[in-house]
Amino acid sequence: MNINKAEFVDRVKIFVKAGDGGNGCVSFRREKYVPKGGPDGGDGGDGGFVFLRANPSLSTLIEFVNKRKFFAENGKHGMGKKMKGRNGRDLYIDVPVGTVVKDASTGQIIADLDEPGKVVCVARGGKGGRGNAHFSTPTRQAPLIAEKGEKGEARWLELELKILADVGLVGYPNVGKSSLIARISNARPKIANYPFTTLVPNLGVVKYGDFSFVVADIPGLIEGASEGVGLGNVFLRHVERCFVIVHMLDVSGFERENPARDYFIIREEMKKYSPFLLEKPEIVVANKIDLLEREKLPQRIKEIENSIRKEVIPISAVTGEGVDLLLDKVASIVRKERIEREERKEKKDHPMEKPAPVWRKLPERFEIEIVKEEDGQWVVEGEGLRVWVERFDLNQRDARLLILQILEKNGLEEKLKEAGVKEGDVVRIGNFEFEYRE
Repeated sequence: MNINKAEFVDRVKIFVKAGDGGNGCVSFRREKYVPKGGPDGGDGGDGGFVFLRANPSLSTLIEFVNKRKFFAENGKHGMGKKMKGRNGRDLYIDVPVGTVVKDASTGQIIADLDEPGKVVCVARGGKGGRGNAHFSTPTRQAPLIAEKGEKGEARWLELELKILADVGLVGYPNVGKSSLIARISNARPKIANYPFTTLVPNLGVVKYGDFSFVVADIPGLIEGASEGVGLGNVFLRHVERCFVIVHMLDVSGFERENPARDYFIIREEMKKYSPFLLEKPEIVVANKIDLLEREKLPQRIKEIENSIRKEVIPISAVTGEGVDLLLDKVASIVRKERIEREERKEKKDHPMEKPAPVWRKLPERFEIEIVKEEDGQWVVEGEGLRVWVERFDLNQRDARLLILQILEKNGLEEKLKEAGVKEGDVVRIGNFEFEYRE
């Protein structure tokens, strides 16, 4: 499971738009021998929802580089004979397991798709408008009025991939992380003796007896990594998913002269990025022991242990010495952490229910404002009024009368006089204009 550099993308922005609700229908019953049939306009269908779904077959967000806008289907309009329009089809967008979904405008985390098949709704479809069959009253038996469908939700999302690995290998460049992952797993990373050979996280599946786990080589950690030096700030997020951190040090003395100092520098960078990282189980590994004189090795390991106050496991990623002991300790921790994760999951696990379509209640009481524009026209405005105008088609006579009745209840006449509107002036409500008459 090696990730190709050219295909690895772990942060993108996308735009999602749920479907609009279909419009209600204005229709009247027309049958033989029924000359005055009542209203039978059907309701519009609901707009489709937009969902994100964690797909284990994906490992990168590369698919979103060239396509960034996604639209669910609109609901169909209502028809006569009280026929409801068809609901719009929901849109499912597959993303890699481990994707964190954020609202791009606020930065708020919407969901963490950290399990295969996990689904989250990111935009709700609009509710279909009601047909004129709903607006019949004793005083209005032939209503020429129907609702427009609600608009579906639209938003920009930020998708951030944090790879799912059980073990994260951290340490300075050239300490041997790629060599170790090549020895213990099926990964075949590029290995060379210069900094930043690894430019993307390498993932390898380790089979240890009847147990297997995923190891990630986290590249680019150096002093200042949390602030953007090297590549660390790009990849530190991938450590957050790991159950255990294997911190590798170079004890040969050829590349790094002070392994203990290197250890504290990397730990400080991890702390600056997220103090939570320091709470994870950690195994410290002293690599390249094959380059040390055998009699000097015990003293060298003892000095490092005294400095960092932790046990250090000496290994050679090249010869394999000490690797079995390291894998035994890693497997033990991963087993324990997986059990605890499953217990936590059982306590909070519940099936996702599809939320209700968007449907804003029409306000009966609201504030209105009269504004004079440069062309001399007067405009009636107000948040409550905007909801009414969006819901109804003002080209329909009965819809105009209904909204004017609501405005009168909210003091339209008094507001017009206070603003200085005179007889004959043009007043606009939404896309409808009329001459004011006292």
